[in-house]
Amino acid sequence: MKSLFKAFRYLIRGFWQGLSVCRVIVGNLIFLALIILFLSIFFYEGKRDLPAEAALILSPRGDIVIQKTETMLSSRLIGEASREETLLKDIIDVIDYAKEDQRVKALVLSLHDMGNAPPSKLADIGEALKRFKAGGKPIYASGDYYGQQQYYLAAHADHLYLHPMGGVALTGFGIYRNYFKSALEKLMIQFHVFRVGTYKSALEPFLRDDMSDYAKEANLSWLSDLWDAYTGSIAELRGLPLEAVDDYINNVSENLSRVKGDSAQLALDHGLVDALKTRNEVREELIALVGENKDEMTINQIQFDDYLAFIQPQRKHNREGTSKVGIIVAKGIILDGVQPAGKIGGDTLTDLIRQARLDDEVKALVLHIDSPGGSALASEIIRKEIELTRRSGKPVIASMNSIAASGGYWIASAADEIWAAPTTITGSIGIYSAFATFEKSLDYLGVHNDGVGTTRMADAFDTTRPLNPIVADSMEQVIQHNYRRFIKTVSEGRNMPLQDVEKIAQGRVWSGKTAKELGLVDQFGNLQDAVQSAANMANLKDYDVIYIEQPLTAREKLIKRLNRFLAGATNNIFGRAAHPAVRFFKKFGPELEGIVELNDPQGVYAYCLVCDVH
Repeated sequence: MKSLFKAFRYLIRGFWQGLSVCRVIVGNLIFLALIILFLSIFFYEGKRDLPAEAALILSPRGDIVIQKTETMLSSRLIGEASREETLLKDIIDVIDYAKEDQRVKALVLSLHDMGNAPPSKLADIGEALKRFKAGGKPIYASGDYYGQQQYYLAAHADHLYLHPMGGVALTGFGIYRNYFKSALEKLMIQFHVFRVGTYKSALEPFLRDDMSDYAKEANLSWLSDLWDAYTGSIAELRGLPLEAVDDYINNVSENLSRVKGDSAQLALDHGLVDALKTRNEVREELIALVGENKDEMTINQIQFDDYLAFIQPQRKHNREGTSKVGIIVAKGIILDGVQPAGKIGGDTLTDLIRQARLDDEVKALVLHIDSPGGSALASEIIRKEIELTRRSGKPVIASMNSIAASGGYWIASAADEIWAAPTTITGSIGIYSAFATFEKSLDYLGVHNDGVGTTRMADAFDTTRPLNPIVADSMEQVIQHNYRRFIKTVSEGRNMPLQDVEKIAQGRVWSGKTAKELGLVDQFGNLQDAVQSAANMANLKDYDVIYIEQPLTAREKLIKRLNRFLAGATNNIFGRAAHPAVRFFKKFGPELEGIVELNDPQGVYAYCLVCDVH
């Protein structure tokens, strides 16, 4: 019996030792695999050999932006694919390089994964597509379905095809907001607002249950300018009467009835597309043009990302000792302090401008702005640094992209020149502050607040108590003072009389077209035009263009590479279906998201919350 127990003990001991050895081996193998994985991610470049003759597939993914916001991998893992972004500059560079590349025989627009792209960005891409066509190469657009923004680009194609079961969904531009006044009353939340400007309607959703007549007047004015530009472009590109797009939209029910509900046939009959073709029919046509890749059973093609990686080294022109025109991107909400890419930090942007000012090789500066504004203090800090740069003898040009409103215009007003597109959204020269108190809500629940303080301001900004009347009066004075400062800043920057600025201020939003007529904008043009103007001001003939950016930390570099390496995989797994909570928030709470982020020390903001076109 003892020998049996002894044998059993040896068996267990041997098994346990063997298990330990296996555990160590497996653990080491997993650790080694992780090392290989991270090394492959770190050194991943995604480059491929390009075919000798092919079609370039232009397939932007996500929103079109002038600066990417690097997000944590968790955003992808909850399916938030709509947060993916493609740089406007990358799209334009790819199109312009392909125009001269003999390998590229045609450009194919694949737009089904494209997200939001405001009118000015679409116009910039459209101009690049026109340059490509002028080089004698054809553009094809093929889609199962075109949304309004996708269709604008597709309309530039020489051959515009739609699937026989597809459609073209044009709806026009509009602003429709959620209004919370009744909800706040039911919750007994007191929302205190201090603002200047008849048209400063950013906080109307918390004060009303509908849009005010002032806001409707102002919004419809600039929306109409943007819509006229859109329909005018479509009519010109497609050879249609000016009223054709409006007729297609406004009479869609009657128009559909004539084609028995066939939306694809409706688009064809109205001249919005050239032909109805299945994917295979389009494929056969492109094979006849550029040949077939039999291994992958598709046309000879170059994907957008592969081509971008290929031209990347050729895009970098930074000769040592050569004069430079610096470009600084100012994209996103303006916040106090240091902020990451995709937001404008008062300290962050000021440091970049100062870097350009102190760099002897940088002879001129272009500030590329795409911002609805934000913190008044941060805006003024940035404006002052621009002023110092101009005083140092270096010209500063503001190039407005889609939006440069409120604080965005505040910083632009300090430039030597302001360039914009006719469809840029700007103005919104006004100031506000707001915060909520919950004393009635708490009282209803049986929670009461009382106490003592050493001064009459001891309970200032205590959200559990009624608004202190001294605070209310003080905030009103601060708001009025900052509004006068805003008006004076614009007056001095634009060399306009104060009374003239006052007339066009009042928080009203303008299109770039109207802003130029009012003197808020100097010239129409894109970033390249602004760079050329800056070079001319600095008397530069031979110069390089450089982007002045904050260096990435090691953590940010790793996140960037992780996102780049896994972007395709996560999008294939999750597609465009975001988490329900994410979709709900994007639909219901964009106003809340903007207000929550604001961090001005005094709570004073120059921020346009209506500058978003759908």
